[in-house]
Amino acid sequence: MPKIVQCVPNFSEGRDLDKVEEIVSVLKDKKGFNLVSYEPDADYNRTVVTLLGDPLKIIDAVVLFTGKVLELVDMNNQSGEHPRMGAVDVIPFIPIEDVTMEECVEYANIIGKKINDKYAIPIFLYAEAANKKDRVKLPNIRKGEFEGMKDKIKEERWYPDFGVPEIHPTFGVIGVGARIPLIAYNIDLDTKDTKVANNIAKTIRFSSGGFRHIQAGPVYLDNRGHVQVTLNILDYKKNPIYRIFETVKMEAKRYHVNVTASELVGLLPRDSLVRSLRYYFKVNSLEFDKTMSLDDLTKYTIKYLKFRDFDKYKIIEANIK
Repeated sequence: MPKIVQCVPNFSEGRDLDKVEEIVSVLKDKKGFNLVSYEPDADYNRTVVTLLGDPLKIIDAVVLFTGKVLELVDMNNQSGEHPRMGAVDVIPFIPIEDVTMEECVEYANIIGKKINDKYAIPIFLYAEAANKKDRVKLPNIRKGEFEGMKDKIKEERWYPDFGVPEIHPTFGVIGVGARIPLIAYNIDLDTKDTKVANNIAKTIRFSSGGFRHIQAGPVYLDNRGHVQVTLNILDYKKNPIYRIFETVKMEAKRYHVNVTASELVGLLPRDSLVRSLRYYFKVNSLEFDKTMSLDDLTKYTIKYLKFRDFDKYKIIEANIK
């Protein structure tokens, strides 16, 4: 069987759609992998790109993609709701089919060296690819963001894994990693009060005493006129989507706020939906068929988890031929 990885480069432009299209154009119609999606967000000023396919073909294309971002994005003029430390902020590799995590670590090292050799952009390895314990968690590396990295990288403990201890003056640095599927997930609240979203985020995130494997924070979406609890589910098998969603709904009640919808950024594994929908079927005394079609999974996900702007092609398996 061919090796298939998922690669999810995030770059720090989500407002200038012409620029987004020019950047993403270098990933279109390439042999060996599919450009599954790219999702610009003006409030976050960030675009999440999802690639599926041959890891070595993806590596070559993402190196060229990085060069295009370098040409078009100057971090000295960039701001947005999402934390960021580089014009391409992160490049994670996720094993999908016939690929081990150890191989994804190797791919992270290969692309990190290639990018640094070609563009002199410093690279930090994170998650399973990390060489140091305090670099496993991406927020530890990203703390201080682009502006703070100018001084941080000069500290010996924060020397990059590839490159000299000096940021690229317009690009910044990149986090390159290997990890299991992460679910980037946002929950909409019908309020403009970021304090409410922040209080709820504190309740669920691990760093504040909440659920393990959960990162969360508040964001106000100017374009939509409400706040979100924005979060990453780092291990959906240990803390499934439904548990987080239902906890946020419960906590929102104390502020007399409703959860109106939720939103997936990027893709997610079929198994993550199966694990959550099983809960709702049991609550409603319904017989659950774990082999149900992707179309049915999509229908029930929208019904019970209130996913908006969601279709079956947001499920990884729908994009593998």
